[in-house]
Amino acid sequence: MTHRILVVEDNKDLAKVLKMHLEDLSLKVDLTYDGVAGLTKAATGSYDLIILDLMLPGLDGIEICRHIRSKSSYTPILMLTSKSSELDRILGLEMGADDYVTKPFSIKELMARVKAIFRRVEGMQNSKKQEEIISAGNLVIDSSKRTVHCHDEPIDLTAKEFDLLLYFAGHPGRVYSRSQLLDIVWGYGHEGYEHTVNSHMNRLRAKIEEDPSNPRYILTVWGVGYKFSEHIDNSEEK
Repeated sequence: MTHRILVVEDNKDLAKVLKMHLEDLSLKVDLTYDGVAGLTKAATGSYDLIILDLMLPGLDGIEICRHIRSKSSYTPILMLTSKSSELDRILGLEMGADDYVTKPFSIKELMARVKAIFRRVEGMQNSKKQEEIISAGNLVIDSSKRTVHCHDEPIDLTAKEFDLLLYFAGHPGRVYSRSQLLDIVWGYGHEGYEHTVNSHMNRLRAKIEEDPSNPRYILTVWGVGYKFSEHIDNSEEK
């Protein structure tokens, strides 16, 4: 099956270069050059990846990313920007972007990141040895609908928070370092951004744990990383 990609980039020359190289990978590519049109296409089209510039006329990339992540369906997002500050990179990732590339970048690097995103998505999809419905204590995770309930109440998670929880719950007891989680959930290692995992983990715990300071589900393994508790009674009364 051919992957469909939407490129939202106001530099038309760069957008056309990206389209040419992406099509060399046998990908189907749509282009748009401003934020409003980009959001419209993203909302009405069915894309396997959106390559999204941060600075756009009409509507910026962060706002578009926020709109896309407010929907139930999940589409990977690769953000492009001419800004190089750490704050911009972290903001892009924490708004739900799957990866982040700072201009100027090499086409070879960008193509590698596109392939890494597809590998990650396919890996998560192929991990269907996980049950479609995972129950752990008061948590119920539906991997196909991408929903989570705790005490029968829906929990609103971002795409990354859901991916982290699903992967942990599917491998209880296994310890993952921050760099391993970046590779598994973000597609490959973002060197120096292990604190991105920490911030996602803190928000995830705040949403699913009754006492985030004394977590029951996602445990810290000091000096190593995190694990999902293997000692949760799935049969306990909800």
